[in-house]
Amino acid sequence: MERGGRETSIIITALYSIVCVVGLVGNVLVMYIIVRYTKMKTATNIYIFNLALADALVTSTLPFQSVNYLMGSWPFGDVLCKMAMSIDYYNMFTSIFTLTTMSVDRYIAVCHPVKALDFRTPHNAKIVNVCNWILSSAIGLPVMFLASTVTCNIVDCKLIFPHPSWYWETLMKICVFIFAFIMPVLIITICYGLMILRLKSVRMLSGSQEKDRNLRRITRMVLVVVAVFIICWTPIHIFVIITALVKVPSSTLLTVTWHFCIALGYTNSLNPVLYGYLDENFKRCFREFCTPSPSVLEMKSSSRTGATIRKLPERENNSANTGERSNQQVDRLCLKE
Repeated sequence: MERGGRETSIIITALYSIVCVVGLVGNVLVMYIIVRYTKMKTATNIYIFNLALADALVTSTLPFQSVNYLMGSWPFGDVLCKMAMSIDYYNMFTSIFTLTTMSVDRYIAVCHPVKALDFRTPHNAKIVNVCNWILSSAIGLPVMFLASTVTCNIVDCKLIFPHPSWYWETLMKICVFIFAFIMPVLIITICYGLMILRLKSVRMLSGSQEKDRNLRRITRMVLVVVAVFIICWTPIHIFVIITALVKVPSSTLLTVTWHFCIALGYTNSLNPVLYGYLDENFKRCFREFCTPSPSVLEMKSSSRTGATIRKLPERENNSANTGERSNQQVDRLCLKE
C-alpha cells in the first residue's frame, strides 16, 4: 500500500500519539487496579486484564509506526520490524478471542447461573487467557518469521511471502478474515441474541434485586466493549478482504482509506475510557488512584517516617492499625458491588 501525502502522515501521527499516551497509561492503570484490589479479581475482570495487556503492547509500537509514517521509511531495523508486526497480529487475535470468551462467559452467567458457579472462576479465566494467547500464536509466530525489512529506494517493513506470494498472501488474508472476524462475530451475535431473549423472558435472574442489577450492568458493559471493537475493526477487515479478492486500482483515496481503517483499529486500544464510563467499580478505583483519600495519604506519610516510628512501639502499632483500616477503606470504596 502506497503512503499518503504529508498532511495524511501528520494527521495519522497526531492520532497515533494521542492513542499511544492515553491507551498505554489507561491500560497499565487498568491492569494495576485489577492486580491491586483483591475483589476486582473477578472472572470478567481477568478477561479485561487480558484485553488491557494486548492493548498496552500494541500501543507501545505506535511511536515506531508514527516515525515510519513521518519519515516514509522504516529506520528501526529487522528485529523491531518483526516485533511490531507480530504484536499487531497478536493484539488483533488475542483481543477478539478474549471478547468472544467474555461473550460466552456472559451467556453462561445469564442463561445458566447454576453452572456459572463452577465454571466462572478467576482461576479458569486465567487458564482461558493463556489458551487465547497460545491460539493467537498460530498467526503471531508465522508473522514474526515472515516480517522483514525490504530496501527499494526506501526501507519498508512488510511481510515477505514464499513463492507464489500472491497465493499465500491471499490465503492468509482470507484466514484472518474468517478466524479473526466472521467466526468470532457470529459466536458473539448468537450469545447476545440468546441473552436478550433470556433477559426479556424473566424479571429476576438471581433471586436478588441487587445481584440482578449487577448482572445486567456487567452484561451491558461487555456488550458495549464488544460493539466498539467490532465498529473499530470491521472497516479494516472489509478493506483487506476486498483488496485481496478484487483488483482495485491504486489511488490517493485508496491510500487515505487504508490509513484511516488502520488508525480506527488502533483507537480501540482506548478501552479504559469505556471501563471508567460504564463500570462504577473501575470509576471509583480510577478516582481513588488519581485523588487518594486523606487516610491513604496519612498511611503513606507514616511509611516514609518508619525509622522514627520504630523507636516508638506504641505509635507503630497505632500506625499499622491505621494503615490496615485505610487499606480496607480503599477496598470498600473501590469495590462496592
